[in-house]
Amino acid sequence: MNSEVLVSVIMPAYNSERFIEASIQSVREQTYSYWELLVIDDASEDQTSAIIKELASADNRIKLLQNKENKGAGVSRNKGISRAKGEYIAFLDADDFWKPHKLQTQLEFMRENEVSVCFSSYELFTENGAKLREVVQALPYVTYQKLLKSNYIGNLTGIYNAVELGKIYGPEIRKRQDWGLWLAAVKKADIAKSIKEPLAIYRLRRNSVSGNKFEMLRYNFNIYHKVLGFGFFKSLRCMLMFLKEHFFVKRKQVKTT
Repeated sequence: MNSEVLVSVIMPAYNSERFIEASIQSVREQTYSYWELLVIDDASEDQTSAIIKELASADNRIKLLQNKENKGAGVSRNKGISRAKGEYIAFLDADDFWKPHKLQTQLEFMRENEVSVCFSSYELFTENGAKLREVVQALPYVTYQKLLKSNYIGNLTGIYNAVELGKIYGPEIRKRQDWGLWLAAVKKADIAKSIKEPLAIYRLRRNSVSGNKFEMLRYNFNIYHKVLGFGFFKSLRCMLMFLKEHFFVKRKQVKTT
């Protein structure tokens, strides 16, 4: 792999003092070393910023960006993307982490398969870092039409070629902004291909599974209606399609190991 291909890693962070060091360390431990990590502190009220500064002082590939007030992950990611210098752009939240060969494996796969959007399977851990012996198995590939039915790209595994596609930004909404970003990327790329091997680890947070279900449905509807610009009734039809996909297809992706 050409060591001159820079990868920009985008990491929004808010009150992440419990987890962010492990997340950043998983980037530092990558076998592929030519990367920059843009960490966007979203006006945290804990020691998140201090931890980032300490780690950045030891590794000049880590760069801290700060919001003066809390803007949400979508705005923060876009801020990082706007400052990114890499030919490839990847994403990692401040409570998840990567396996050491994640970037190397994806870059080689993308070059060999001539694909500009790539994602992978990922493992599930508890909030305290215990392995759940469950893997979210990635589909072999997704098209724009498939992605319209539900988000099949785990954001912590996604990477795209910014030279071929240009910089892809997400909608600046509080939830589901990652889905909007990957919809835009796959629409431009025609297809996204996956690596079956789990290359990342998703931490199941208590507040991520106990949120208001109706609020989440509202954000899903807004992807169709406001982000994609579909009419009201088309958006409703898409929501029915989404619910069918969620309950009868996506659940089958979770495999016990």
